[in-house]
Amino acid sequence: MPRPRDYRCIGFSCSETNQAEPRASASGHYCIKLCPVGALRLSINPSFESLGDPRWTADLLASTWWEAETGHMPGPHLESAIGASGGGFDRMRFRFPSPLPPTSDEGRVRADFPPPSGEGRVRADFPPPSGEGRVRAEDISTRVLLNRRNDGRSPLAIDVPFYGGGMSFGSVSLHTMLAKARASAAWNTFTCTGEGGYPDPLIPCANHVITQVATGLFGVREETIQRTPIVEFKYAQGAKPGLGGHLLSDKVTPAVAAMREAVVGYPLFSPFPFHSVYSVEDHKKHLDWIAQVNPRALLSVKVSTPTDVDMVAVGSYYAGAHILHLDGSYGGTGAAPDIAKKNIAMPIEYAIPRVHQFLVAEGIRDVMTVVASGGLRTPDDVAKAIALGADAAVIGTSELVALGCVRCANCESGRGCPRGIATTDPGLAEMVPLEWATQRLINMFNAWRERIVDILWLLGLPSIGDLRGRTDLLVHLDYEESAER
Repeated sequence: MPRPRDYRCIGFSCSETNQAEPRASASGHYCIKLCPVGALRLSINPSFESLGDPRWTADLLASTWWEAETGHMPGPHLESAIGASGGGFDRMRFRFPSPLPPTSDEGRVRADFPPPSGEGRVRADFPPPSGEGRVRAEDISTRVLLNRRNDGRSPLAIDVPFYGGGMSFGSVSLHTMLAKARASAAWNTFTCTGEGGYPDPLIPCANHVITQVATGLFGVREETIQRTPIVEFKYAQGAKPGLGGHLLSDKVTPAVAAMREAVVGYPLFSPFPFHSVYSVEDHKKHLDWIAQVNPRALLSVKVSTPTDVDMVAVGSYYAGAHILHLDGSYGGTGAAPDIAKKNIAMPIEYAIPRVHQFLVAEGIRDVMTVVASGGLRTPDDVAKAIALGADAAVIGTSELVALGCVRCANCESGRGCPRGIATTDPGLAEMVPLEWATQRLINMFNAWRERIVDILWLLGLPSIGDLRGRTDLLVHLDYEESAER
């Protein structure tokens, strides 16, 4: 029998009775009305209602799956821009022109974009770009330069304003790592090895793989440093700053143990902090070491977001870093403890403008590339982070969701992931076919770039760089509501 097609239903947005979507009645495809025997009804699937949490709602999960399946953003039947956390990026909106233009030059921006966000949607009163000065969508650039120091090292740039964060061999399956690397190569961006070493199957994508050096030094070898275009020092992770890393014993399989030069079946710990770094001078010695081993590699520094993160940023500049990776709270996989996510690091939406403004004041903003991570779930979140002052974003959970993650939070267990994504079990890992996983990530990246181009076009900006630091194009609903009272 053929597969039932109810999964293609767009739900209540299709209903003729939905006055907010008059186009649905004009389409003539409202199944319930057309059924000759009245056998159809429309209701929310209880399984759908059971999905998600306030940060990753069922709509956001389904939106990401849609993007991974089709390569485009979903229509208004899914809320693909914000969650239900009640804070952070969920309380921010872009000041889009009113009325919204009906279509972009490429026909992608429709009147229903950005996706409906309830009564909180904010539009500005300035007119949309028009006439001869209007930016054409096909001319909008999403390219981000990573080396701004003009120091003779690789002039690396990425074609989309995001790249994949570190997910180590041991925390996720090899298929997951390979899919991330292949998709990054297809879009001329990067993915990061994480702290678990550099598996040989990644070598064909070496020009798009960042090598991470973390406190445990697992798998750090001279050849892995020499083959990479970027080396990232991970000093702390926003989801669990001050706690280090922990890989449980059932994830330390023979393959993982061999890569990490450890013992099979024994838990592995990454200490906090680097016990060789207690000053900017010590930090510089670390970067000088890598600079000698690989004279072409860019140097990236991943830090969490303490209250003095602005001083950390300046110290990294003087130590010689090209890229400052700010990792705020609410990131990480299900292996990161909630008590750490919610109580230690500064939320990334506070850290970005703090660092951006301090670097501007110090006169060094244009020679440092600032990338941000920690709870960014959608292309709208990426654009908001850039408007706050980042140059680009680093993503992680969104990639896992694209591969079928349902956020069950069993990532720490060797056989806990029901989708075969965050697992070291060879049998479960086969549930994620490599070609299938690669294509889904490529599709998601395409949808994200389309959406970011749409945002730039609506704002009349010719490039992603022109969005950096444009907080005047954002509004926080808390302040709007306070002003109205």
